[in-house]
Amino acid sequence: MYGAPYRIAAYELKLSEARLLSDLTALMPTMTANYAAVVPQITAMELSVKQVCDNVGVPTIQLPFYLDFGREMFARTRADISGETLALFAAMSIAKWVSRGLTQSILQAIRTDVFSVAAPVAP
Repeated sequence: MYGAPYRIAAYELKLSEARLLSDLTALMPTMTANYAAVVPQITAMELSVKQVCDNVGVPTIQLPFYLDFGREMFARTRADISGETLALFAAMSIAKWVSRGLTQSILQAIRTDVFSVAAPVAP
C-alpha cells in the first residue's frame, strides 16, 4: 500500500489513543521539568512589569495588557533574540500595543527597565 491510503493509515496510527498516551507519558517528566524551570523566571518578569505599572499609576483593568506585552518580550528573549533584532521587535510590539490603547512611555519603560533593551538605532 503506497500513496494516499498509506499516508492516511500512518496518520491514523500516529493519532491512536494508545500511541498518544505512550508518547505523552514518556515526555511528561521532561515537560514538567521544563515548566518548573521557567515558572520562576516568568513570575519574576511579571512582578517587574507590575512594579513599573504601579510606579506610573496604571489602572488595574489595564494591567493584563501590559503583562501581555511583557510576555511577548519574555518569549523573544527566551528564543535567544537579542541586540538590534530584539530592539526592533520591541519597537514593533510597542507600536502594536499603542494602537490598542496602551501608553507608549509605559511600554518603553517596561522594555528598558525589565528587559534592558534600548530603543532601536534609526537607519
